Amino acid sequence: MARWEMGDADIGSMGRTQPSAKDLFDLGIMFSSGLGVETDLIAAHKWFNLAAATGDNEATQYRREVAREMSEADIAEAQRAAREWLRAH
Repeated sequence: MARWEMGDADIGSMGRTQPSAKDLFDLGIMFSSGLGVETDLIAAHKWFNLAAATGDNEATQYRREVAREMSEADIAEAQRAAREWLRAH
């Protein structure tokens, strides 16, 4: 199993290993429920969005539920963060 280094509500370095859809989904769960971190719906939406983009259908449903509690500006911020993460990784 890959070791994740977390930093500032984001995935740190994983070396050459790409996170799986499940890894990304788990981060969405962690940030949406505050498991070990402060609850952050923008981060949760970002991770669910990335998980959905890699084929996790359940992540699509969770992203939708999180979005119901967010403003349009927050959703736009989460989408920007997801695009930036994709560019960087």
